[in-house]
Amino acid sequence: MAKTKPAMNPYLPSWEYIPDGEPYVFDGRVYVYGSHDFFRGNAYCLGDYVCWSAPVDDLGNWRCEGVIYEKTQDPFNPDGHMCLYAPDVTVGPDGRYYLYYVLDKVSVVSVAVCDTPAGKYEFYGYVHYPDGTRLGEREGDEPQFDPGVLTEGDVTYLYTGFCAVGDKSRSGAMGTVLGKDMLTIVKEPVIVAPSEPYSKGSGYEGHEFFEAPSIRRRGDTYYFIYSSIVMHELCYATSKDPMSGFTYGGVIISNCDLHIDTYKPAEKPMYYGANNHGSIVEIEGDWFIFYHRHTEGINFCRQGCMEQIAFTPDGRIPQVEMTSCGGNHGPLPGKGVYEAYHACNLFCKTEAVYTGEAGFWMDNRFPKITQDGGDGDERPGFIANMRDGANAGFKYFDCRGVTRVSIRVRGYCKGEFHVKTAWDGPSLGSIPVVFSNIWKEYSAEIAIPDGVHALYFEYRGEGGASLASFQLE
Repeated sequence: MAKTKPAMNPYLPSWEYIPDGEPYVFDGRVYVYGSHDFFRGNAYCLGDYVCWSAPVDDLGNWRCEGVIYEKTQDPFNPDGHMCLYAPDVTVGPDGRYYLYYVLDKVSVVSVAVCDTPAGKYEFYGYVHYPDGTRLGEREGDEPQFDPGVLTEGDVTYLYTGFCAVGDKSRSGAMGTVLGKDMLTIVKEPVIVAPSEPYSKGSGYEGHEFFEAPSIRRRGDTYYFIYSSIVMHELCYATSKDPMSGFTYGGVIISNCDLHIDTYKPAEKPMYYGANNHGSIVEIEGDWFIFYHRHTEGINFCRQGCMEQIAFTPDGRIPQVEMTSCGGNHGPLPGKGVYEAYHACNLFCKTEAVYTGEAGFWMDNRFPKITQDGGDGDERPGFIANMRDGANAGFKYFDCRGVTRVSIRVRGYCKGEFHVKTAWDGPSLGSIPVVFSNIWKEYSAEIAIPDGVHALYFEYRGEGGASLASFQLE
């Protein structure tokens, strides 16, 4: 089947904010389950659960399956005052699909069920001990958070936890075994990865468990994916036993590209990071990591992204870069129009690792990915507030015979956009821009060398420019 368009990051439309993605392949389609942010939301996860899916052989063609579960369906939340935090889904022994989640103001695990991957889920019950006491409410239980699940045979492995730095009341990520009914505990919680206060000598130091536990199996090895105490990275640990012996493996992805030294200094941030959540999945023989990035200069409107990963012969996962080409299985065509919200690098003269650093959302030094209108308005994203020295980077393109570059810009600006093939590389040419209240196209003859390149657009000048798109000709 012919692909409809390249598979790019973010993989969903620019107006959709689905973070915490848990990807699965069911019957020839990739389904992503996540929480649901609102554009310019005042908190995390304000929406009901919405599912998206795509054919396994066309990862640029995502379809909205609609709302699969409403927050008011939980008996604890009839008035909707609580949010649905990050969920996970597993197929039970009966072939039905079970959705596990935690509300934001209670510490128990709720479960909903559906006969199909993305139909209407119905509330099913709460995870509990054999005597009926809910997990998280028995004396000595640690609070439940961010459930991740894996079903093998008649048992389901449930992983939960949230552990802030210095909090000695939280021991680490918990693993619990559930029985055939998907609710009743048959093996009580054990710690599978340590929190920061209890990590000395564990091998996790500096990358201790924070939140976002997820579990996958590859061959005879279980991969425990989680967000570490530095927040912006997704790490992994491995074991042959799903409930013990997990050894720290490394970082898979950072949503500010920290630690990557393939194209810049390792500790230079190339985007504005914050919390991260996601997992790995095999699609048509290739493996991918799903994660999220932050937009609008705040923590509360996050977008799903994906990158192809590889395993070394001994099962390790080397860290991968954030890219614009995501699920494309290679570079993007070096001709055509590309929307600016596909930028994988975004930075300015003032370095900041975290969104929210130094009053980020009120500080007009920093560029940001945003959109016009309000939440639910299907308006295309763009980059706003590019001031002198701001860079927007896109990776990667297979350029052949490119001799002209055009851009669409608006804003109170007077200057030039310089086109480069490296973040610190020389300018290949510049495109002058001036003040305009509406999107206006500017172009210049700029030759890009043949080959696979990143493209960086650096604004130099007065005021602040917004970049909507660019075209390679």
